[in-house]
Amino acid sequence: MKLNTFIAASTTAVTLAISPFAMATESYPEKPIEFIVPWGPGGGSDLLMRIVGQHLEETLDEAVPIINMPGASGTIGLREATRRDNDGYTITQIHEGLLIAHHSGVTDLNWDDFDVISMMTSINSVIAVNADTGWETLDDLLEDVTASPGEYRMGVTMGGIPHLWAVQFEEATGTEFGYVGYEGTGERLRALAGGHITVAIEDYSSTSSLVENGDINILAVATTERIDELPDTPTLQELGYDLEFLVTRGLVAPKGTPEAILDTLESALAEIAESESFQNQVTNVGGTVRYMGRADYADYMHNMNQAIEANAHLLD
Repeated sequence: MKLNTFIAASTTAVTLAISPFAMATESYPEKPIEFIVPWGPGGGSDLLMRIVGQHLEETLDEAVPIINMPGASGTIGLREATRRDNDGYTITQIHEGLLIAHHSGVTDLNWDDFDVISMMTSINSVIAVNADTGWETLDDLLEDVTASPGEYRMGVTMGGIPHLWAVQFEEATGTEFGYVGYEGTGERLRALAGGHITVAIEDYSSTSSLVENGDINILAVATTERIDELPDTPTLQELGYDLEFLVTRGLVAPKGTPEAILDTLESALAEIAESESFQNQVTNVGGTVRYMGRADYADYMHNMNQAIEANAHLLD
């Protein structure tokens, strides 16, 4: 066989061997992308990720159905995501709760068991109490709780972010609560509105309707600055407590997802983050657009993982 003929034949063979994969990546997406939200309906993750999913559908011109898979501090849905094919047709959402669940022994999964795509949002956390307590300020809460250690119940996700926040709040304020575990924000807020628990640290996006209905009161916000929705409510830092309770939410894919597909998703999400419509929708449910691309998001998760590992003993 002549050299030129051999090269041409070899090139054709290689092209045929790789073309199905290349074509699949270049034409991505060709079918719906399942978006596993590892928390139940009605909470901050569900509300915010439905907004992300809606805009992702419009940007990629393909359906992005939301699949709620709550349980075990958000790790049941994440475990399912790791079992899915790494072909770009499954994405899921993580936040700092996964790091806490990992370092408190709830799961062996951690952030680097996935391919990160983009951080999309952060939330404004608040100290929420059942309205029947009559508490209108944080001092009202602290006076009663200090006088009766362990009597008042705080809703948490055991081994999750709310658990760590509760411990940090107790340490900073010299209080002691009885903990009641719930899997997600929606469950905790229903319990709070119904008087089954007294206090919860939640994202404002999830509490706003219950505040408007008069079921719960907000005593303080756990951000560095007051938020526009609650201009008369002080921050914990204003009240003398060096606390900030932050949750960021980002998208990840099963490990080994092709780079070209990750790039497509990252570009779509970057475009979405710049959209005024997206920004308004996120703001309207009490969140904040906080975009990071793949490299920056990986750095953020790496650094946060080290910080949470150093504080994991607080959950013992």
